[in-house]
Amino acid sequence: MPAISPSVVLAVLAGIFTSALYVLLRGRTLAPIGLVGIAAILGAWAGDAVGGLAGVTFLGLGDFHLLAAFGGALLGIAILEILSVLGAPRPGPGPE
Repeated sequence: MPAISPSVVLAVLAGIFTSALYVLLRGRTLAPIGLVGIAAILGAWAGDAVGGLAGVTFLGLGDFHLLAAFGGALLGIAILEILSVLGAPRPGPGPE
């Protein structure tokens, strides 16, 4: 059985925390909450990778770049919300 990398587990935790905090502060989302969580998890994982390549050492947890992961999670949520607004159905013309 292959071992799971700690960065994946920490990215999942950071993504869930960020999406829960976002929904708590915003009150609602245009996208389904499950998609917000997935976008945050993928964003946190990508943020950790970019933080490692950029050499971000501030607020890290071992080899995991926590600050970059939170930034990536927020960016993933923002991209999903923008796509939700652009893809929302537009109301038709009103009665004349």
